[in-house]
Amino acid sequence: MPQSDMQTVPITPSETPKPNDSLTPPTPAQSASLSPSPNHNPSHEEHQYLRLIRSILETGEHRPDRTGTGTCSLFAPPQLRFSLSKRTTSNPTSTSSRTPVLPLLTTKRVFLRAVIAELLWFISGSTSSLPLSEAGVKIWDGNGSREYLDSVGLSHRAVGDLGPVYGFQWRHFGAEYIDAQTDYTGQGVDQIAEVVRKLKENPYDRRIILSAWNPADLKKMALPPCHMFAQFYVSFPAGDRDDGGEENEDQNEKEKRKGTLSCQLYQRSCDMGLGVPFNIASYALLTHMLAHAADLHPGTLIHTMGDAHVYLDHI
Repeated sequence: MPQSDMQTVPITPSETPKPNDSLTPPTPAQSASLSPSPNHNPSHEEHQYLRLIRSILETGEHRPDRTGTGTCSLFAPPQLRFSLSKRTTSNPTSTSSRTPVLPLLTTKRVFLRAVIAELLWFISGSTSSLPLSEAGVKIWDGNGSREYLDSVGLSHRAVGDLGPVYGFQWRHFGAEYIDAQTDYTGQGVDQIAEVVRKLKENPYDRRIILSAWNPADLKKMALPPCHMFAQFYVSFPAGDRDDGGEENEDQNEKEKRKGTLSCQLYQRSCDMGLGVPFNIASYALLTHMLAHAADLHPGTLIHTMGDAHVYLDHI
C-alpha cells in the first residue's frame, strides 16, 4: 500500500496504551511489568498481547526448536481480536461513521515500512528476496542466503530464490514452481483475485479463503509458512442501513447495504517477540486493502495461534 494511503488508517496518541505513545522503546522498568495497570488503560486491545506474553512466561512449556535456541511455549492460547475501525457515532450498530485504524503495537517497535513492503511483495507474487533487500528491507535475506539454501537442500537455487513461498501460493496456488525468474502469469489459482471476486459477488460465501499452506510445495520452500491461513467474513448488521429501511426490507435492498469485512488468521508458529506484532499489522493492512477493493467497511482481525512462543534469548 502506498504511504499516502496509510494516512487513512490513523493511529492517534489517544488510541495507544501509555506510556509508549511516542513509539519509543520501553524502559527496563516498563518492560518488567507486563501486567495491565489501571493507569495504562487496561481495556486497550494491546493488553491482550501483553497478557499472553505473561501467560507464556509464567505457565508455558520449555521446548527445543528448529533454531536450537529453545522456547517457552503455549499451544492454542486465547484468540487476539483487534478492531480495524473506530466508531464515531453513538449508534453501536452503525458503520456509516467509522474511522479506519491500524493495530500497530507500541510496546515494541514495529518496522512498518517493512510490513508494507513485504505485503506488497506477497501480493505481487514475487519469490525472490532481492527486491526487498534492494529496497532496504532485509527480513528475508537470511533465508535467501547461499549458506542457508545449501543447508536446507536447495543448493540448486540462486541466492534470494525462496521457492514457492507466500506470494506464489497467494497468486499461483497449484502451479509447478521452476524458479524466481519464471513468469507464472495465468498459472495456478490466483487466490487474491478469487477473494476479491467473492467479496464483491457472493459476500455470504463461507469459502472466502486465502491459504499459503500447500503440502506438495513445502520441501521446495526456504521456509514453510508460519501465518498460513485466513478466512474472510462479511457482516451485514440489521442496523447498518443507508436508506433507513425497516426490518422487512426486501432482499435486493439488503444486498445493496455496505457490509463489514473481518478476517480470521490462523498462524501455526507464533514468535511473540518479533513475528506476531509484524503479522498483526500485516493482516490488518491486508484486510483494509481487500475491504477497499470490495467497497466494504473494515471490521475485526481475529488472530488464532497454534504454537505461541517466546524465544529463550528474548527473555
